[in-house]
Amino acid sequence: MKLLGRLPHKGELGWVTLIPEEAEDMWHLYNLIRVGDSVQSKTMRKVVSESNTGSTMAQRVILRLTIAIETIDYDPGESALHLKGKNLEENEQVKLGQYHTLDLEPGRKFKLTKDEWDLMDIERLQEALDPATQADVAAVVLHEGLAHVCLLTPAMTLVRAKIDMQIPRKRKDYTSQHEKGLKRFFDALAAAFLKYVDFKVIKCCLIAARGFLNQQFLTHLINFADGQGKKFTGEQKGKFVLAHASSGFKHALKEVLEDPKVAARLAETKAQGEVKALKQFFDLMANDPDRAYYGYKHVIKANEENAIETLMLADSLFRSQDIATRKKYIKLNATVLIFSSMHVSGEQLALLTGCAAILRFGMPELDDEAMSDDEQK
Repeated sequence: MKLLGRLPHKGELGWVTLIPEEAEDMWHLYNLIRVGDSVQSKTMRKVVSESNTGSTMAQRVILRLTIAIETIDYDPGESALHLKGKNLEENEQVKLGQYHTLDLEPGRKFKLTKDEWDLMDIERLQEALDPATQADVAAVVLHEGLAHVCLLTPAMTLVRAKIDMQIPRKRKDYTSQHEKGLKRFFDALAAAFLKYVDFKVIKCCLIAARGFLNQQFLTHLINFADGQGKKFTGEQKGKFVLAHASSGFKHALKEVLEDPKVAARLAETKAQGEVKALKQFFDLMANDPDRAYYGYKHVIKANEENAIETLMLADSLFRSQDIATRKKYIKLNATVLIFSSMHVSGEQLALLTGCAAILRFGMPELDDEAMSDDEQK
């Protein structure tokens, strides 16, 4: 993300001009832009003009519009935000108060104005502007015929490629068709890997599968890269880590990241902090439940006693359009980890109301505090 101008201050009305540069930037913007904000950007609009003879001609013109946001739609596949709202500045083509849409995508400059920039807004913007937040872990999970190439960032798990192919079954005395199908599958997966994984950024690359399929693919990948003139260096080969995964589906990453050997290898990467904290939380729920609580009512009671060691919050809580809802979570006093709903760990936290805490000491009395109806659902 590129910033044109200064950062706003906490609590003030202010604006920033930004240019998103990566797909991940669009996710940050989805968490930053809320209903009630205003956005100014260029857009295309169809204009119909009529000549003196009564004939009409339609043409598309470029407009600069400022709209008050009423709906926000995020399309991760297209890496785009679709914003809709009322026009705030009248011009020849769009009347004041008329509804219009703006599409934000990488490379398109826009201006964002908020009535109040709170702490989470500013931290989210600073995170998006910091190049150190780029993905530094790659992962390939696969079984025969299905694989996902993923990049893991502090904010999300980005699926860069999905390879889904039919491979003939291996039969006694008729293995050639199976081997040919597996080679085609490996070739497609290796090509996707070389396209999306940048070893200038990646610190570690996980290859996870059942049995020896991970080693088979790694050997094939190294040979495939040699054939493409992209030979791996000894340092790059040292970044590969083989792990077990029960399948090639994305959710298999959860078990991969929880593997102690994998966790030890990823200790220096940014994506692992949230995974480690959530695993600790589940371990405490099983072995020391008086130190692990979820739900806002339980967490706020623990916060009042200064008992929270680590607070885990889903980013969806900060996409709330209710300012009071946002502020009540911002006021919680603890070491805070924000989990993304597009990361495997965030998907798990969302099942626990999106708000959970690891306590410094046990508080069994919290069991008497009932959850709200929404949290129980």
